Amino acid sequence: MRVLNQRAVLDRLRRDGPATRPQLAKDTGLSKPTVGQALVDLEQHGLVRAIGRTTSGPGRSAMVYEPNPAAGHVLGIDIGRHRIRVAVADLAGSVIARVDERNRCRSAPALVRTVRDLAQRTAADAGLAMSDLVAKVVGTPGVPDPRHRTLHLAPNLPGLERPGLLAELAAELGPDLVVENDANLAAVGERAYGAARHVDAFVCIAVGTGIGMGIVVDGRLFRGARGAAGEIGYLPYGEPSDVDSGGQGRMEAAAAAESVVALAKKHGITSAKSARDVFALAKSGDERALRAVRDEAERLAFVVASVAAVIDPELVVLGGGIGGNTELLQEPLEAAMRRMTPLKPRIVAGQLGDGAVLSGAIAVGLRSARELVFTRRNAVTL
Repeated sequence: MRVLNQRAVLDRLRRDGPATRPQLAKDTGLSKPTVGQALVDLEQHGLVRAIGRTTSGPGRSAMVYEPNPAAGHVLGIDIGRHRIRVAVADLAGSVIARVDERNRCRSAPALVRTVRDLAQRTAADAGLAMSDLVAKVVGTPGVPDPRHRTLHLAPNLPGLERPGLLAELAAELGPDLVVENDANLAAVGERAYGAARHVDAFVCIAVGTGIGMGIVVDGRLFRGARGAAGEIGYLPYGEPSDVDSGGQGRMEAAAAAESVVALAKKHGITSAKSARDVFALAKSGDERALRAVRDEAERLAFVVASVAAVIDPELVVLGGGIGGNTELLQEPLEAAMRRMTPLKPRIVAGQLGDGAVLSGAIAVGLRSARELVFTRRNAVTL
């Protein structure tokens, strides 16, 4: 019963923010002496802390309590084609150390070493050892296969589909490691901190080097039977006789970064070396680049229309290096949607930019870390 009372008080503080003992008694239905004892126990466990006294209102001032953010820490990692991002956050979700470096790895062993070194460096920057981190979450392209300890459908990163890769990462980062698809984590991040807050049915479409989608239904990630839900790069596109190239998938070949450069060349632009170059030209008013962007928007409209017919999301969040250019894409995308389908989900830009995957990793880590910290500290003192 004592542990249950502690949990009730801590859950209330985490859910609704700092409070006094009378406020906690009112909100939890527990007596003031019971709340007082729970607060004493939680303070001894290092799970809550006093942050001052009330300064307004009649009567005596009361002590105000909040969850102790330093009671535990989580590690988030985003492994992308071009960048590897690592962050350590406290239990309040505040990032206290972050590293962002170019991904120069061209093999699985190099990737594992680099991720390990960056994780250790970020933990050290936060004044922590790896063993101090309560939860560790990695976001990566592809579909994690826990049974065979590998990733599938990740052709854009060399070595990522190597058998045993997940076991190698766990050996370096810890056996409690969670590996999740990056588009899924971007969706979690946008729901926790970004454009999809309080939305229970939405998709987050990330368009960059590749194209992927995180799906949230009834407030929870939907992964499908084998974890491949949202692998929209494999949507059928083009003529039935077309052959997939390099395992990339037809839709990815048609709408991801390389295709934007190809569309620009089709319209006479030979100077653009990347999708970023094409969008920069479009922003400057270059008519050829704007036509290429409209073509890209048409292809993305095909994706959104297909998804809308199956999932009926309330919201479509666009992100990634290409999807983030919503100011250029949105008008032609919505115009194409009107021609394609009567279904009209709201389309918005992601609010987290290139930090969406990392934010999602932190959010997932916090869910387990908060429970683990409570359970472990009670186990030690009981």
